[in-house]
Amino acid sequence: MFLEKLKLLNDRFKEVEQKLGDPFVISNQQQYRELTKEHSYLQPISEKYVQYLKLLDDITDAEELRISDDAEMKNFADSEYKKLKEQKIILDGEIKILLLPPDINENKNIIVEIRAGTGGEEASLFVGELFRMYFRFAERNGWKYEIIDSNPTGLGGYKEIIFEISGEKVWKNFKFERGAHRVQRVPETEASGRVHTSAVTVAVLPEAEEVDVEIKTEEIRIDTYRASGAGGQHINKTDSAVRITHIPTGIVVACQDERSQIKNRAKAFKVLRAKLYEQKLSEHEQQISSDRKQQVGTGDRSEKIRTYNFPQNRITDHRICYSVYNINEVMDGDLSELVGQLISAEAENALKADNV
Repeated sequence: MFLEKLKLLNDRFKEVEQKLGDPFVISNQQQYRELTKEHSYLQPISEKYVQYLKLLDDITDAEELRISDDAEMKNFADSEYKKLKEQKIILDGEIKILLLPPDINENKNIIVEIRAGTGGEEASLFVGELFRMYFRFAERNGWKYEIIDSNPTGLGGYKEIIFEISGEKVWKNFKFERGAHRVQRVPETEASGRVHTSAVTVAVLPEAEEVDVEIKTEEIRIDTYRASGAGGQHINKTDSAVRITHIPTGIVVACQDERSQIKNRAKAFKVLRAKLYEQKLSEHEQQISSDRKQQVGTGDRSEKIRTYNFPQNRITDHRICYSVYNINEVMDGDLSELVGQLISAEAENALKADNV
């Protein structure tokens, strides 16, 4: 059954690869894009399938040598057989993970929103620190980031900040950041040395293309106004800020980060499209309860996912009950260990749910 499934996927990979060289398919952008995504999913499976067949042949050869009358040859075959069987166990696990249904957002860029919650100015400061943590994480992985909108405070923090991150497998590495992040530390303004607890919320939205979400002109209202905050004299003289209201859902998106109204409008539409796409996905996920069981957390902003305890140099992810004790390195963008544990936990949950 396992091999049959692999063979079918390998055959499909060869078929997709052939279609991608068809001029008719290349001229159809949507079909070409869909086949490219399928090719990306199937290629590692095909490679593992070839590797798996070779390993099975090697195991068969080793089994035949184990019945040899030559004692030295038999010992060698026994050792080789044991080693190959161990390799098969590892390869079985790797293939099972590859066989999991692909995430439809796997190759999408993302829009991240960080907002201050409880804790006043201390929460606003932590918004800025999380933003720095994320863009440093992006830099470590060669991803690009761009601020879409921000609402800075006087002490260097942010009431909220919205930014885009683009690159390969961005969604896979950032989707676990959705939820409430709690910070415990002594604020610089605290004279008595008492530890304060503050919280910020993080939303991670897969960036939607026009083919994913249709926004009808008659369903939106666009308002322009004068931007506030940093920006010099220009901000007080032009109506460069843009607010878009999606009437059917009541979703409101504002952008004032750029001096150009046209650029602010484009960025606001990008955020609106992502929010509508997220809503569409959320409604779909609620209809399929089994999908929810496979996830590490729900992605709800109200869900407390992580605590950053500075006095104890500890970060704890509550969804997988996992802690690291290198808070400075993590805040400088070294999220690889935490993200790796979350990816592994999600794969394990999915394997149990799907019986792959």
